[in-house]
Amino acid sequence: MSDTRFGNHWIEALTKGQTRFHQLPADLDHNEAALIRREALQHISGASLRSIGDYTREQQPAHCENRIGSIQIPLGVAGPLLVKGQAITAQEPVYVPMATTEGALVASTSRGCRALHAAGGAVVRVEDVGITRAPVFRSSGILQTETFLAWIRDNFQQIRQVCEQGSAHLQLRDIKSAVVGTTIYLRFRFRTEDAMGMNMASIACDRVIRELITPATGVPCLSISGNYCTDKKPAMVNFINGRGQRIHAEVRLSKDILRDILKTDAQALCELQYRKNLLGSAMAGTIGCNAHHANILAAFFIATGQDVAQVAESAIGITCLEACEHDAIYASVTMPDVPLGTVGGGTSLCTQREALALMGIIPGSKKPGTDTRRLAEILGALVLAGELSIMAAQASHQLVSAHQRLGR
Repeated sequence: MSDTRFGNHWIEALTKGQTRFHQLPADLDHNEAALIRREALQHISGASLRSIGDYTREQQPAHCENRIGSIQIPLGVAGPLLVKGQAITAQEPVYVPMATTEGALVASTSRGCRALHAAGGAVVRVEDVGITRAPVFRSSGILQTETFLAWIRDNFQQIRQVCEQGSAHLQLRDIKSAVVGTTIYLRFRFRTEDAMGMNMASIACDRVIRELITPATGVPCLSISGNYCTDKKPAMVNFINGRGQRIHAEVRLSKDILRDILKTDAQALCELQYRKNLLGSAMAGTIGCNAHHANILAAFFIATGQDVAQVAESAIGITCLEACEHDAIYASVTMPDVPLGTVGGGTSLCTQREALALMGIIPGSKKPGTDTRRLAEILGALVLAGELSIMAAQASHQLVSAHQRLGR
C-alpha cells in the first residue's frame, strides 16, 4: 500500500461502520481498495481472507463493486476437439478450457471429444439471432394501444436511427410486440457483432424511449425490462424465436466408436434418449430435453468470461440420438438461446483473455463477429461431446463409479 497510515485510516473507518465499502476514495488504485476492504472484513469477521487476496493483479478494475479479491475455480482443459464449422475447421484441433469444481466433468467431456475426433469432428452451424431487450409500457386501453403500435411500425426507421447512435457495431433488426390488457411489450432485437450486447441493447432502448417514443406517443414506459426479453430465465419465447446465438451441432458415430470409446451401443443409447431426455423431460415439464447442457455451459462460461447467469436460458436445448444402419447413431444438439461475446464484461479479465487465446480468439484480430461465431462453434461441439459421454456413462451404468473415482 502506497501510504500505510492512509490505508489504516480507511480500514478503521470501515471496521467501525463510519464508512461504507463503496465510499472509499475514487482515486484509490482498485487493488489497494480491495486490500483495504479485505483487511477491514478480517477485523470484522475474524476470518482469514488471504487466499481471496492472492489473485493476479489486473491493470484495469474488474467489473465488480466493493471488490475484496477473487474466488479461484479449478480450470481444466478438454480436447482435442475437432469442429467442422464456418469460423473454424477440423484442421484446427482445439483444447477447450472448462472452469469447474465438479470432479469427472472435464474427464467425461474429454471422452466425448475423443469420440468426435474419431468420427472426424462435429459439424456445427451458428446463427446470430441477436440479443433482445423488451421494455414494458402502459396504455389507457385498446384504442391507445392500436395507435401506439401503428406509430411504432410507421416510424421504425427513425427508431432504428436513434438506437444505433453512438455505436458502429449495434444494428436494430426488428421490434416485435405483445399485448395483454393495458400492458404493451416491445421486444427489440439487435445485432451486436462480437459483444454479447445486453448493455448495448439496454442503453439503446433507454435512449430511444426517452428521446423519441414516449414524447411522441404519450405512452409511458414502466421498465426497461418487462421480462419478455427474456434475459437469464428459461422461456419459451427464446426457445421458439432464439436469442443470442442459435447453435446446431451433429455427428455420426460408428458401432466401433460407440463400443471402443463410449463403452456402449446404439440400442442402449437410443432407448435412454427416449426414456430419459424425451419422456423424463416431458414428465418433469422442462423446457428443452437434454442430459446436462448446463454443466458444460457453466464451466465454459466461467472460463471465457461470459455472464454466468445466462446459463439459465442457454440450457434449454435439445439433444437428439437416432439409430442408423450398421448399428451407428446420429447425435445432435440444438441450442436456440446462447448469449455469447468475446469483447466486454468478463472477457477482458487477463485469465479469461488467455482462455480465449487458447482457442485462437484474439479480440480485434478478425472481421467483426468472426470471433464470437468461432466461440459458439466450439461451444456447440463441446456440449455435444459432453452429452454423448454422460449418456453413454448412464447407459452403461458407469456414472456413479466415475464420480466415486474422480469426484472425490
